[in-house]
Amino acid sequence: MVNPTFWPGATGFISSPTLTVWQDGAVRDNDGRKLDHGTLEALRIRAVEQVGEGAHPEEVAAALGLHRTTVYGWLARYREGGMDVLRARPVPGRPPKLSWPQLSRLYVLIVSRDPRQLRLGFALWTREMIREVIRCEFDVTLSMVSVGRLLRKLGLSPQRPRLRAYQQHPEAVDRWKKEVYPAIRAEAEGAGATIFFADEFGVSTGASGAQDGLRPVATNAQNRSPANMICAAPAKGTLRFAVYPGNTTAVTLTDFCDRLLHDAPGPVYLVVDGHLAHQATTARKFAASAEGRLRLIDRTTY
Repeated sequence: MVNPTFWPGATGFISSPTLTVWQDGAVRDNDGRKLDHGTLEALRIRAVEQVGEGAHPEEVAAALGLHRTTVYGWLARYREGGMDVLRARPVPGRPPKLSWPQLSRLYVLIVSRDPRQLRLGFALWTREMIREVIRCEFDVTLSMVSVGRLLRKLGLSPQRPRLRAYQQHPEAVDRWKKEVYPAIRAEAEGAGATIFFADEFGVSTGASGAQDGLRPVATNAQNRSPANMICAAPAKGTLRFAVYPGNTTAVTLTDFCDRLLHDAPGPVYLVVDGHLAHQATTARKFAASAEGRLRLIDRTTY
């Protein structure tokens, strides 16, 4: 006797030596195309097993509420390729709007160009600007959410650390939140300045891809070099960033600050950490030469 199995939506069954027949007709009334792939996989495997145990294919089709040609088709596939061909395969999603060559081209534009070289009028990258570049370069319109996903795909997105930094002092953090930052914010408001929080992230220089199912092979991996993305995020507003080859230095930091001043409508209060580039004399001299438009605030000193 066949051990009955409950299919999704079924409330009862009648078993026979060779067949399981459902009483409520929930599965029988379905032609199969409306069922999810997991259910269809279970139906295919069960149908082949029942035929193997002696049931007639047309009886199996009637019991499952499917056309007999559907079951015969499953049997033919099983005879040709075995049980594996009956299993559900991943359903491909919507094809990407940008090909891998286009993604590589976009990556090069972001990493190697100042936005002003593309006549965008700003010195640091934002998602809105990248969206405009994609529209102009590739005649493709993406939403802001899609641009964010694309940047993550290229490795160009700041990531929140999962674990608290071991150097972090809870008492200092609490004092920063309750005393130091409110005072800085009040001072910035009085000066008409914008507060930005700066940070750096390592990125990979280059994007590669291949057809689905084929792993890309990088033939020029030895020519790749590390790069760093410097970001400036305001308390409210748009994150701005630039990508520089190699590690962050005082030179790249001052270039970033110069471009940030270019884009900012007024003075800039840039909150930095204890990175060596932030403490460098070059960076401090540049801030002093900005005639009050730039103030570097090292949050680790409070």
